[in-house]
Amino acid sequence: MSAPDGTPSATDLRSALARTLGPAGAEWLSTAEERVRSSAGALASLFPAAGRSCGHGPLAGRPGWTVADAARVLLLLAVPVYDGRRLAETLACYRYGDAAERLSVLRSLPLLELGPAAIELTEDALRTHDGRLVEAAVGPYAARHLSRPLWRHAVLKCLFTGVPLASVAALHERCDPPLLRMLADLVREREAAGRPAPPDAVALLAAAPTVLPTRSGD
Repeated sequence: MSAPDGTPSATDLRSALARTLGPAGAEWLSTAEERVRSSAGALASLFPAAGRSCGHGPLAGRPGWTVADAARVLLLLAVPVYDGRRLAETLACYRYGDAAERLSVLRSLPLLELGPAAIELTEDALRTHDGRLVEAAVGPYAARHLSRPLWRHAVLKCLFTGVPLASVAALHERCDPPLLRMLADLVREREAAGRPAPPDAVALLAAAPTVLPTRSGD
């Protein structure tokens, strides 16, 4: 069952893969997970091979996800957490991966039990201009661990890259007066330049009762 924030669990992903993977892909994944669990460093070659071995088709019941995404997440979950191994191998998969592999890593972060230690990956994705990575980066992991100033700028990055604010986890819970002021400034700048304001920014401002003074420490 998915978490309340919409993050699929490992059980969700296995169930979806069972409806999608053929026998050869299922056997490869099972063997790969066992190798990752038992052999440090095995993930380095298996992670990029997941797409070739399991396929790049859509994942049943998970819009926007591919079979390869789910397989990669399960491989990351197979890495033992102790001694920092899961963190080190997760960081390596992102650093050396292509865009699709980085997307899978970002989607895995809410499940990996790494705490804030992998927040540098979220921060890196938010520096890109790849809307898919930005959208994945503003999920539940960022909502829990990204600092308030960086989170506010992440919301603005979504507006600049066309990522819908509905993708931002805990948007209304974390929305605060400084963010509302930033959005109001953006709307005024766009209107002064004769350009349309981002509809998501206008809607969020309309939903806010007032823009309050900044609290100490914001």
